[in-house]
Amino acid sequence: MTRAWVPKPRKTAGGGRTGAQELPPRQNPEPGSLTPPPAMNGSLRPGASSWRRAATMVLAAGWARPGPAAPSPPPPPAEGFRLLLLQRSESQGFLPGAHVFPGGVLDKADHSADWLRLFAPHHGPPRFGLGPPLSRPASFPGLPDPADEDGAALPNDVASRICAIREAFEEAGVLLLRPRDALPTAAEPARALAPPPGLDAWRDRVRRDPRHFLSLCAHLDCTPDIWALHDWGGWLTPFTRSGGRRFNTAFFLCCLREPPPVYPDLTEVVSCQWSSPSETTESFISKKMWLAPPQFYEIRRLGNFASLSDLHKFCLDGALEEMERWLPITFLTADAMLQLLPGDELYLEDSDFVENVMSTDKKTGEIMKEGKTFHRMVLHSRHVYSVHVTVQSKHKHVYPKTYVVSQSHL
Repeated sequence: MTRAWVPKPRKTAGGGRTGAQELPPRQNPEPGSLTPPPAMNGSLRPGASSWRRAATMVLAAGWARPGPAAPSPPPPPAEGFRLLLLQRSESQGFLPGAHVFPGGVLDKADHSADWLRLFAPHHGPPRFGLGPPLSRPASFPGLPDPADEDGAALPNDVASRICAIREAFEEAGVLLLRPRDALPTAAEPARALAPPPGLDAWRDRVRRDPRHFLSLCAHLDCTPDIWALHDWGGWLTPFTRSGGRRFNTAFFLCCLREPPPVYPDLTEVVSCQWSSPSETTESFISKKMWLAPPQFYEIRRLGNFASLSDLHKFCLDGALEEMERWLPITFLTADAMLQLLPGDELYLEDSDFVENVMSTDKKTGEIMKEGKTFHRMVLHSRHVYSVHVTVQSKHKHVYPKTYVVSQSHL
């Protein structure tokens, strides 16, 4: 059921969550158009979506300037760091061909009690030296509770870190581990270990059964370097069409001294690149890569930092007061799609929008002129996004600056 609604400006404070998302299928072949999803029949059923818990790791690596005798590599990025982006295979059912951060769905093995023995005796449960947990916002009405799973041996934020590290190994061959007897030193950016002998064989085993990631860690006498992953936020997939996959995704950020070698698995991931926020933005608008809206938002957010040291210092000193976990609300206009985020004057914490969208016959320009308090993305077409932010960030987070594409791209 698509909810037809001509919105009136209304200030609301929201807290929600979301994961990577897909644009709705196009029913009109007109170039650049975004069309509404097919209508849903019947009334809204609470819990109609099947939510899957997932974890994503944003890897940011320092980029040293080459010496005078060095060959001619790409010039260093303006931001002083680059981010690891993996291109998904076109054969994948979810976000085919997209460039994404390493990550995937949590497995029961990530919560396994067997990890307790591997972390012992230097790191003890329940949090293994991670520090006190951040407070979690109340759930958006109708969404799954972010509380830890009953009976799980590890809390969700520990298991989610293990999941993100495991997925980075599976997809990119990046091994973010720490020797078992080494105490965490979060004051310095982390280093990835060299891939183990028999990388492909280990990856194949882990991909078939995630429990083998614990076997690999035990074989190397290491633990996942959960202390190198900093809370960065969380997203829940917004509703765009009936039957779409939906994820409750924790985002972590990890700063590395230098970029490690990357070995795409050539199954789920076909290529990779290290790219700064400004380089990634340019590649996106020039159609050299495609980013899902949450990834584009985070890329623009990371553009606030001038260097890896600034980014790492923010992670260490920011001392986030609360974990922001967002569910965007989809708002279809006559010529584009908006993703509304908490704090935007049109954002409504209403369970109806868990399985629904807003829509209006007005064009996006009219909607923008009518409002003042913005926290939204405008998806003009597949490679043309704008970000509008006039709200103040909460809980010591950093929001992206307003970014509007030029008329030539529209």
